[in-house]
Amino acid sequence: MYAINVHHKNRTQMIKRQLISLTLTACMCSSVVNAATHTHADSPVPLYPEFTQYFEERLLSDKVPGGIFAVVKGDQIQHIHAFGVRSMLTQEPVTPDTVFRIASVSKTFAAGLAARLEHEHRFSWHDPLTQYVPEFTFANPEFSNKVQVQHLLTHSVGIVPNAYDNLIEANYSSEQIVPYFQRLNPLCEPGKCYGYQNVLFNLIENVLEKSTGSTYPELLSEYVFDPLGMTHSSVGIEGYQASENKATPHIRGRNRWFERQVTSHYYHFPAAAGVNTTAHDLAQWLIAQLGYRSDVMPDEVLADIRQPRIRTSRDLRRRSWRQHLTNAHYGLGWRLYDLGEHSLVYHGGWVSGFRADIAYSPEHEIGLIVLLNAESNVISEISTSFWADILPRMQREQWVPYYHASRAREELATPIKEDHQPSSLPSYWGNSHLGNGNSVIGSGLLNKYP
Repeated sequence: MYAINVHHKNRTQMIKRQLISLTLTACMCSSVVNAATHTHADSPVPLYPEFTQYFEERLLSDKVPGGIFAVVKGDQIQHIHAFGVRSMLTQEPVTPDTVFRIASVSKTFAAGLAARLEHEHRFSWHDPLTQYVPEFTFANPEFSNKVQVQHLLTHSVGIVPNAYDNLIEANYSSEQIVPYFQRLNPLCEPGKCYGYQNVLFNLIENVLEKSTGSTYPELLSEYVFDPLGMTHSSVGIEGYQASENKATPHIRGRNRWFERQVTSHYYHFPAAAGVNTTAHDLAQWLIAQLGYRSDVMPDEVLADIRQPRIRTSRDLRRRSWRQHLTNAHYGLGWRLYDLGEHSLVYHGGWVSGFRADIAYSPEHEIGLIVLLNAESNVISEISTSFWADILPRMQREQWVPYYHASRAREELATPIKEDHQPSSLPSYWGNSHLGNGNSVIGSGLLNKYP
């Protein structure tokens, strides 16, 4: 069951929108209900009511054209909120089915698919890479034979970080770049140190195709997109261009954002950065990561993916994250963060004109997706603020948003006045300047308050 919450452009109405929901209950009736005058025990209340306001305020502060977030709890999409426009030129609104490039969040799909196939014994994590890419070699061939398939997905080949990404930017293909590795030697024994990669990570595509006889896009559709009903998701520039409802990329100029054309550069590396998807589709992937689609991601596969493989100490110094992280590792295609006693499975993505974040807490079975059509660093502030609030509160309240639900319900029952002001936010959030957006809120956890 979903409810649609419409927010208005007028400033008075923007204040009122914290108190009024125009609720369309698709499963029960077709009429629109004004939640300010009609409240009952089952009316939906967001898990984190202030987050929508904070999300919009942060996007407005950096003049981000458009974005969307989705919150998943267990096997349900609890809340999707779209804000702004797909394109500054067309001014068409972002919706839950707007297609974004997710850049390196694509790595989570490649690793999940690879883990499925490895558990089906199509190949082994310990197979030498040269078994599938015989042309791959270092300056010292002895090192080449020590690189295993698992090292690709854990960024532990031992090479300097982002090796030959400059050639990706120059629009070289993987086949053109691989021979350049014969000029290098690892900085450490393969499997012993971390160095983030795109070119090397993408060689998992070669492994999967040679071990199955199918193409990477075919495998991703068969094992992930189709069973999860991710009907708006694709791999490659053709899929992006074919989408009618797609976000366009925006890059920062001196005083504003400028729209630019999507290029094929990183699409040449589909396992590393080639997936296009929507917030709604990506939420299905998140539900699978939480263990609710064992047909797609069996428990043993999830356990394998979440196993810490290599420590990533540099992540402890990441802006916005560093004040929260106590330890950091990389598993298979996912970053594994410790925030005190809490664990978070996370990945971010950044490609020209787009930013993406996806994260989930296996402990509390809650996940967050954030997609932007601009290269704005506010995405890190948005994600970390969410988790810094949610994780300790979920532990204290054992899944139930008592404080927020009861406060929101009290506000909904309060008669609306023109001079009503929204409840104050934590001081570090600053002043709020709200814009127009629209939300889809699912019942899920929202009904589990007293």
